[in-house]
Amino acid sequence: MVSYSGYMSPEYAIDGVYSVKSDVFSFGVLVLEIISGKRNRGFNHPDHDLNLLGHAWTLYMERTPLELIDASVGDTYNQSEVLRALNVGLLCVQRHPDDRPNMSSVVLMLSSEGALPQPKEPGFFTERSMLEADSSQSKHAVFSGNEHTITILEGR
Repeated sequence: MVSYSGYMSPEYAIDGVYSVKSDVFSFGVLVLEIISGKRNRGFNHPDHDLNLLGHAWTLYMERTPLELIDASVGDTYNQSEVLRALNVGLLCVQRHPDDRPNMSSVVLMLSSEGALPQPKEPGFFTERSMLEADSSQSKHAVFSGNEHTITILEGR
């Protein structure tokens, strides 16, 4: 398993391969974070150990996607627009780059009302405990209270 940044595409994190579809993945993560009001990295849920992408996917598959919406929003949102954004966000975080739309398609999907394709399972849809168990870096994690990143380099 690979420990990754919350916005990094699977193909970049695993193989170091970067493309325009890597940016699409990152955009999809941001969309899901905006809808949920939660960050992908460090996401916690009392009922499971899934990350935010896995949680969003599970709610989508269980046909309860509105449970993802940040509670502080209340009823001040347009339900069809949020569901559309959620669907597009999940399309953007699909595991394989060829399954993700390009950004011009994303803009078109967000600004239109036509039918959307059904997303496939997202990349990095993994239980956090599995990632942490396989990552030696998680044992040496250092956290900063001011939301800045602290990196510790260790030789092999």
